Amino acid sequence: MAKIGVVGLGAMGGGMARACLEAGHEVTGHDLNEAALAAFRSEGGGAAPLAEVAPALDILVLVVLNGAQAEAALFGPEGLAPLIRKGAAVVCCPTVSPDFARSLAARAEAMGLLYLDAPISGGAGKARAGRLTILASGSEAAFAAAAPALDAMAETVFRLGAEPGAGSAMKAVNQLLVGVHIAAAAEAITFGMTQGVSPEQTLDVISKCAGTSWAFENRGPHIRDGDYTPLSAVDIWLKDLGIVLDIAGRAKFSAPLTAAALQQFVAASGSGLGREDDSAVAKVYARNAGLKLPGDA
Repeated sequence: MAKIGVVGLGAMGGGMARACLEAGHEVTGHDLNEAALAAFRSEGGGAAPLAEVAPALDILVLVVLNGAQAEAALFGPEGLAPLIRKGAAVVCCPTVSPDFARSLAARAEAMGLLYLDAPISGGAGKARAGRLTILASGSEAAFAAAAPALDAMAETVFRLGAEPGAGSAMKAVNQLLVGVHIAAAAEAITFGMTQGVSPEQTLDVISKCAGTSWAFENRGPHIRDGDYTPLSAVDIWLKDLGIVLDIAGRAKFSAPLTAAALQQFVAASGSGLGREDDSAVAKVYARNAGLKLPGDA
C-alpha cells in the first residue's frame, strides 16, 4: 500500500483518486471546492489536510487545470514540494508545454524529488475506472516510485523517454487531434442539419462510417441530446490548442487546422459558452447558420 496525495478532485482527479482508493492505497486529496473534498473524504479519502500528511507521502499526483496551478501546488507560498520527503514521486498530469514540464522537473529534482511528466487521456469515465492512458516520461527511478499510482489509475502507460517533456510533447499531438476533431464533429453535425439530416441520423450513420472519430462518437451524443453539462469545458481548448500553437510557432511549424479549430472555441467562449461542455462549439455553427439545435427553447 502506498501513501498517495492527489491535488485536484474534479472530473478527472476525483476519479483517479477514487481508483487509487479502490486499489487499496491510502489516499489524501486536496481541492479548493469544499464539496468535492468532502465527497471524497466521505468515500474513504484521508481526513487530514494534504499539507499535514505530505511528509509521509510516497506519491503526489497533480491533476490541476494548467501549468500555473501545478507550479503553485508545488512551489507556491503553500506549495507541497518543500514538505515531501526526498525520493517521493511527483506525477504531473496537466497539459503543459514540454519546456514548462522540463522547468518544473528541474526544480523538483533539485529538491530530491522524482518527477514524472505524465499527461493523461481517456475522459472522466476511464479515470474513475482506473483505465486511463498516461503519456509519461521521466527517469526509471521516477517510474518505479510512481508505479503504485500508475497501476491504479491507468490501463496503458506509455514510457516515452527518460527526459521530462516528452510526455507533454505527445499530449500536444493528442490535443491537436482531439480539439480539431471536436470542432469537426460539431461542423459536420450542423452542416447535416442544413441538408435536413438530424443530429441523431448523422450520429447513427457516421459512427459506422469512415468519417467517425472518438471525438465524434463521444461528443456527438451531447449535441444530439442538447446536454452541455461540462465534462470537458470549451475554455479547456483555448488553453490546450493555444499550447499547441505556441509549440508550433517556436518550431516554425504551420498548423492551420489547429488555428481554425481554436478560433471556433474562442468564438464559443466569447459567446458566453466557456464553461459549457466543449461540444457547445456546435452552437457557434448553429447560430451562424440560423439553425435550432436539439434542446433549444
